[in-house]
Amino acid sequence: MDNKYSSIFTPWKIGNVEVKNHIVMCSMGGTCLFGFAEPNHWDKEAAKLILEVAKNNCGLILPGIAPIRDLVGNKWLYQGEGKFKKLKEFMEEVHKTGAKLFVQITAGFGRSFAVSKLTETVYTHPLLRGILKPFINVDRLTMAPSSAPNRWSDKVPSRAMTQKEIRDIIDGFARVAEKCKKAGVDGVEVHAVHEGYLLDQFTLPYVNKRKDEYGGNFENRYRFAVEIVRAIKQACGNDYPVSLRYSVVSKTKDFRLGALPCEGDDYKEAGRDLEEGIKAARYLQDAGYDMLNCDNGTYDAWYWSHPPMYMPLNCNYREAEEVKKAVSIPVVVAGRNEPAYAAEKIQAGKIDAMGVARQFLADPEWITKLMNGKEEDIRPCICCHNGCFNLAKYEGVPNTQTLAETKAMCRCAVNPISMNSEKYGIQKAKTAKKVAVIGGGIGGMETARVAALRGHKVTIYEKTGELGGVFIPAASFEFKEKDRSLIEWYKKQIRDLGVEVKLNTEIRDPNTLDADEVVIATGAAARKLHVPGAVRGLEALEYLNDRSKAGERVIIIGGSLTGCEIAYELYNQGRHPVIVEMKNDLMAVRGICLANSSYLRDFFKLKKVPVYLNTTLKSITEKGAVVSDRNNKEFTLEGDTVILCVGYVPQPLGTKTKYLVGDCYEVGNVMTAVWRAWDVAMKL
Repeated sequence: MDNKYSSIFTPWKIGNVEVKNHIVMCSMGGTCLFGFAEPNHWDKEAAKLILEVAKNNCGLILPGIAPIRDLVGNKWLYQGEGKFKKLKEFMEEVHKTGAKLFVQITAGFGRSFAVSKLTETVYTHPLLRGILKPFINVDRLTMAPSSAPNRWSDKVPSRAMTQKEIRDIIDGFARVAEKCKKAGVDGVEVHAVHEGYLLDQFTLPYVNKRKDEYGGNFENRYRFAVEIVRAIKQACGNDYPVSLRYSVVSKTKDFRLGALPCEGDDYKEAGRDLEEGIKAARYLQDAGYDMLNCDNGTYDAWYWSHPPMYMPLNCNYREAEEVKKAVSIPVVVAGRNEPAYAAEKIQAGKIDAMGVARQFLADPEWITKLMNGKEEDIRPCICCHNGCFNLAKYEGVPNTQTLAETKAMCRCAVNPISMNSEKYGIQKAKTAKKVAVIGGGIGGMETARVAALRGHKVTIYEKTGELGGVFIPAASFEFKEKDRSLIEWYKKQIRDLGVEVKLNTEIRDPNTLDADEVVIATGAAARKLHVPGAVRGLEALEYLNDRSKAGERVIIIGGSLTGCEIAYELYNQGRHPVIVEMKNDLMAVRGICLANSSYLRDFFKLKKVPVYLNTTLKSITEKGAVVSDRNNKEFTLEGDTVILCVGYVPQPLGTKTKYLVGDCYEVGNVMTAVWRAWDVAMKL
């Protein structure tokens, strides 16, 4: 192990509980041991992932949030002894590894509950709402301190909670904590004065308008969180550790509008500012909390709590360090953490531990690899949220997740096995075959990798001089260092597995290859626009392969993720982008997490980047682009360059090919390419 990490691998304490190193696996919705979006039970997939993480040297593990009451049905978490018996058996296995585990319990979501189209339908039809109330009680799922707009939908406002509902939740926390203690769980974490969830909403003035003892002044706003920890301590004893998931600063301007980590965003905090964040940390410590698990943000500024690739690395340290100065209990910090950076801060006593979440989905063995000096073998999380948290929203549409996707949260775009081991896993082939993979992009490389692990002899044929395919230009943005790391990871895996790679080799006829099986991974081609002057346009990949082709004033046709990322880059380079999108919002598609899309939307608002929605390209001229609005009124946008970001068309090789992967099968993203590669490779 590199000596620069040494400070991470020393013991520390939370109360009387000693943790063997300073790495904390933070909770992720979907990794709850008791299930998440279904009646509580024992979740075998979550248990399997967590035990794998424990065996791979994680110090403290926080499984996914356990709702104090079922999301589907009305059963309380403390009801049903079976899952707690399973928990006791599981804790014995966890403790054999030397890891510690706290169960995280959530009071609920309030106005942050991710309302879907189904939830909207139930709520907006009174008869249906009444019939389904025993199963899906929308009033309860979305209740908040006060009447407030939901983050995801204008059709499902939150109602104010009653004091009885508050008392019942406090009692529920105490009961669950007591059962966890009896099951051998090392502690519990209260979720959360964090991220704009229900307990946090009580503390935030822009949400909490109550007139009783749970609203108004500072003490009243934090009363709910204080009464919970006191109830837990009364039930479990003062020496039983209770952590609090805590957002130091809300970074929020208003409902559905966050503050960005960039110059020029001078704003008035609508929620908790740093002064109150420090004061509250002391207050919560004095109330009985034994650890603060820190970040920043709310669902209105979601990119702080769930940082996409646009957020700076180690983005939440400044505020957490200020909290550490003010309290005597341990402080953990999460948010695009880098081990070397965390090690410096731990060594200096500025924080106590680094919190990491989705990297454990991408590679549950990453700590072991770090300890063994095998950093190049760590499969990186690329911060896409495509598999783990694909709650998408755009204008006029609530959370686009399906029920199946909600139930299956915390899957991983780059590692299908995580939380999905019953479907995916390496199984040795009965007969070793010669497999040809035509195309060395992400889909092609993943197919080759999995096929080789199964025992096949694999050859990749790539027409260019480098593996990576279209992902090379896609990863060329300055902020996509993790994407570039993923390409390098693939190259190393291909080398280590002995996969033969033939570069600068274009295959026109698959039938000419000496192979038992042929997999086509030839990608897609840019969609052509049939408008006057289209040839003057610059395709997105042309720009990404040669930035010098774009001028100072750039008109981007298509407000897709690619179009928005290009506009984001151009603005940061000092150029002047304009976005033209035919839909009523930018990135108006399923699967792009709101944490990612809201960052870009908020950035364009802040920087006043011109965005023309409901607008269609009519022609490209020497002066720029002629477009028409929703009323068919034409006008000209002047610019030096027009970049076309209007999608791609699959380009499979041959018409009778059995196996297609990547964009030649269906245009998608890293997740669709990787998962399709597994589907194909397991059939070879």
